[in-house]
Amino acid sequence: MTLPSLRESLEAHGLMAKKSFGQHFLLDLNVTRKIVRLGQEGGNAFDGQVVIEVGPGPGGLTRAALESEAAYVLAVEKDARFIDLLTELDTAYPGRFGVVEADALKVDERALLAERGLPPQAHLVSNLPYNVGTPLLIKWLTGPWQPKSLTLMFQLEVALRVVAPVGDDDYGRLGVICQVLCDCEKLMDLPARAFTPPPKVDSAVVRLIPKAERPDARIIRNLETLTAAAFGQRRKMLRASLKALGGETLLAKVGIDPTLRAENISPADFLRLAEAL
Repeated sequence: MTLPSLRESLEAHGLMAKKSFGQHFLLDLNVTRKIVRLGQEGGNAFDGQVVIEVGPGPGGLTRAALESEAAYVLAVEKDARFIDLLTELDTAYPGRFGVVEADALKVDERALLAERGLPPQAHLVSNLPYNVGTPLLIKWLTGPWQPKSLTLMFQLEVALRVVAPVGDDDYGRLGVICQVLCDCEKLMDLPARAFTPPPKVDSAVVRLIPKAERPDARIIRNLETLTAAAFGQRRKMLRASLKALGGETLLAKVGIDPTLRAENISPADFLRLAEAL
């Protein structure tokens, strides 16, 4: 079956992006194919595996994922207006595509996969709605369900925070959590004009590969608590910003200078603090 273009599909269904959902559509299939291709580099092929996409909208990234060797693509879409349009993809890719109407912030991915008889792990590939991108990332990194990989598009400032090295202006709580738990890489930038309608900011695609050795849930919770305190008062010395968590005593346990600030502490050292807390 030959699918209509994305613009034709949108017009046929009388659909437009909804500002309240933070929607900006990527309609250039050459770009969406590049995102899927880059997401699979470095030994991260989707061959024979499941891909989950959040916020597919008209399905540009969905089509690119279906063109890959993935065994199944499962789309999670909150906006009910797009369900009928997306369901049409099942005709072109029978048995390889499913869509569920749900809020990705509330969905249980493990249960969603089990309901369809799919394996419990999957790759995530998404152009995330701007207004929920960071909360979704934190959910996937720190929650009970762990994806095999995450190839995600964010507004550029969020992408830079994910990959920022220690001491960088963009280095902060998000980067520490991401880099403790994953190997992180920025894959490509996308200007605002690439989207319909164009947002006010540029975007970028990042890939996160969860590390083989994952801290237990208690240490991850400690890491979230520590980074919230340290970067919540980032201009203060650690002995002051972490005072409620042990301050100088905690820092002495792992040999960290109490006069340093959060921006000077590496993800590895934040992990050591989380283990000592």
